[in-house]
Amino acid sequence: MTQAITSPRIAIILGSTRPGRRGEAVAQWVYDRASKRDDAQFEIVDLRDYELPLLDEVNSPVANRYQNDHTKTWAARIARFDGYLFVTPEYNRSTSGALKNAIDYLYAEWNNKAAGFIGYGATAGGAHAIDHLRGMMAELQIAHVRAQVTFDVMTEWEDNLTTFTPRGHREDELTRELDQLIRWSNAMRIARAGA
Repeated sequence: MTQAITSPRIAIILGSTRPGRRGEAVAQWVYDRASKRDDAQFEIVDLRDYELPLLDEVNSPVANRYQNDHTKTWAARIARFDGYLFVTPEYNRSTSGALKNAIDYLYAEWNNKAAGFIGYGATAGGAHAIDHLRGMMAELQIAHVRAQVTFDVMTEWEDNLTTFTPRGHREDELTRELDQLIRWSNAMRIARAGA
């Protein structure tokens, strides 16, 4: 008997917690477009909802022996997904401390999954932050896709940086990235099933 294949679950992880963050508009824009697809299920995962303190687990995440309730809650949420789309700001040519901290809390929950990246910033549209995330993904055994979308804060926000106005070609870029991410999320599910 063959088992029905369900569409992969993809988390759109909103990687900024600061007041006035621009990532909320970006994550919503991504979700509005991605959720029209019928080949994956998408959810926004907002780091603000988890209030993770600076990493405070006694054991290394590799040991998979979490002691704190906030870690267990975060781990359970992340484990549900087959792939991740990280929405990251660029701060000082890297990702946010909040996102780095949230990633560092876990290990096994990230393994053998797929990831894509959406960046935004004033310098190269968040590309430096994405480059740093790519290195982290390799350590966590996450297959990351080549396609990415970057938004320039100086040209894609209006009204004193309060209104998100992405350029028209960004939708095509997002489509390419989602195509790759869904393909890899499915492939990694097969890899996990065979492990």
